[in-house]
Amino acid sequence: MPAYNSLTDLELIDALRSGDTVSYTELYNRYFRLLYGYAYKKLRDKEQSKDLIQNFFTTLWLKRQEIQIDHSVSGYFFTIINRRIIDYFLHKEIEHKYIESFAAFLPAETIETDHLVREKQLLHFIEKEIQSLPARMRKVFELSRKEHLTHKEIAIQMGIAESTVDRQISNALSILRARLGIIAWIVLLIRF
Repeated sequence: MPAYNSLTDLELIDALRSGDTVSYTELYNRYFRLLYGYAYKKLRDKEQSKDLIQNFFTTLWLKRQEIQIDHSVSGYFFTIINRRIIDYFLHKEIEHKYIESFAAFLPAETIETDHLVREKQLLHFIEKEIQSLPARMRKVFELSRKEHLTHKEIAIQMGIAESTVDRQISNALSILRARLGIIAWIVLLIRF
């Protein structure tokens, strides 16, 4: 048999169906990073993304004899991962509704405390993302949002052009918007 890395994906699937562990390892090596990268872009959670992909490969091995792929192995893999991501978000939504249904039975002080804790966690998360910005961009952003300096004042203080300040703040906001999601983004705009 030729080297496994020279086999097509469909040939590896055929070998996998018969219990060939080397073909399974080759598929894992070919697709783990791609699938993980895709999942991470959607979930923005390293551990959850890793768990989702590990689960996928475990299921692939356990149900190897049932696999029916006629065309694209990569298309098949990405379709399954996409469905699992959707299931994850649906589960989170159901979990959220379930928790909210109990809120009616809790005293108002408990709900208020919960909101304060969540707000504190959200603000901590936002601050963590701000701290992960490149140093110069972070400094410009903090002078603008926390110390409420004008772009001109920041430019003078840092010895840079006002257009550079504009660009740094715009880039910081774009990065934060991508990392934080809509709810945290709104909080960022209101609070800072």
